[in-house]
Amino acid sequence: MIDVRAELGSIALIFFLAGFVFAHDGHDHDHKPRKAEDAETYRPTVVPDRIVLTWSDDPATTQSVTWRTDATVEKAFAEIAIAEDGPKFRDSADRHSAKTVLYESNLGPAHYHSTTFTGLQPKTRYAYRVGDGVNWSEWNQFLTASDTPEPFSFVYFGDAQNDVKSMWSRVVREAYRDAPKAAFLLHAGDLVNDAHSDGEWGEWFYAGGHIHRMVPCVPTPGNHEYDPIIEDGLPTIEDYLSENWRPTFTLPENGPEGLEETAYWFDYQGARIVSLNSNRKIRQQAEWLGGVLENNPQEWTIVTFHHPIYSAKPERDNPHIRAAWQPIFDKYQVDIVLQGHDHSYARTGMVSAGENVPTGVTARSEEGGTVYVVSVSGPKMYDVDPQKFMRRVGEDTQLYQIIHVDGDELRYEARTAIGRLYDAFTLRKREGQVNEIIEQVPETPERRRPPEARDR
Repeated sequence: MIDVRAELGSIALIFFLAGFVFAHDGHDHDHKPRKAEDAETYRPTVVPDRIVLTWSDDPATTQSVTWRTDATVEKAFAEIAIAEDGPKFRDSADRHSAKTVLYESNLGPAHYHSTTFTGLQPKTRYAYRVGDGVNWSEWNQFLTASDTPEPFSFVYFGDAQNDVKSMWSRVVREAYRDAPKAAFLLHAGDLVNDAHSDGEWGEWFYAGGHIHRMVPCVPTPGNHEYDPIIEDGLPTIEDYLSENWRPTFTLPENGPEGLEETAYWFDYQGARIVSLNSNRKIRQQAEWLGGVLENNPQEWTIVTFHHPIYSAKPERDNPHIRAAWQPIFDKYQVDIVLQGHDHSYARTGMVSAGENVPTGVTARSEEGGTVYVVSVSGPKMYDVDPQKFMRRVGEDTQLYQIIHVDGDELRYEARTAIGRLYDAFTLRKREGQVNEIIEQVPETPERRRPPEARDR
């Protein structure tokens, strides 16, 4: 005799399983992937992340490192040893306690840890790791600077800013392929778009990956590292530095009061590198800069800041910065200024304050002056309005620049995101004379937007 209830149960089970299979096979067009939230993608854990090398003192004898964990890690350490061919360097590693600060980001609390290794030997490769004594990073390596002038190279980036994980990653990684022995990576502001978005800072670290752990970073803040102060629900003319900046980077505090770790300088193997903060206290920095450059024993002087003295378009001009700083650059014979902000490429010849208007004529090499560069490494692009003083311009092009300093020569190369040479020149020191500039612009046409695609 047939058990009707059992039969009905079997039929129901068959229909249930058929519906389950149908709902989960490849024909279910209603099921969409879930976008991962920043809070889960970039959340801190007990394992160190966002590890970045910087300098806060002499690159020949010190090295600073900063990293992040979740807030349960209350004590952190860094271990360091002179690197060896084999693994036994670990047996002689010294342990250093880290300074720890709590940072409440828009994604929640985290602890940032930092330490500065001191008493290092010049021109020596070291291995280091960071952690809490149980949960450690991998061993990374860095090379201290020589304490005397020697050849070196570094990479300069304009604004990364937008779609950093998606679109800037290929640029920083291609640059590292091109210059794996770079002494440092210089960032001319707008590393991210939203100053206080911890998710965007997570993208910046994701893009650089292990590079930040091996090659020191030299950042200067852009306008997107600042946010307006809100009063009564409205933005004021005052602004404040990204709350991520100082926990993230351990930088020199030798700048003007109130601009610690945003305006600073250091010397590297015959060059004085100066970061200025073009967002704040322009005149105060002019006085400070004069003191930094007045007794400068280095052969080369390289300055970086965000807002250009010679902009890629006249309506983006910054005459107040030019009026305050360019006479000092001229007086102390600054060799090259590296900038961002304009989301395009524009490079001058040697320009002096005699051409203190954007429509001025190009300085001839025998008249001296400074080379000014505007560049962009991220995907956000603006138009260029070429001026007479510009030797090379470019639009809709992601770029990185490799700069080689070798004795009395500074060689400059701008390369596109795929490594193609886009611009080049050499500056040569001449005793008792101004620099000689040797133009080496490739024969390839300048990259320009078609008329219908230009900014309105």
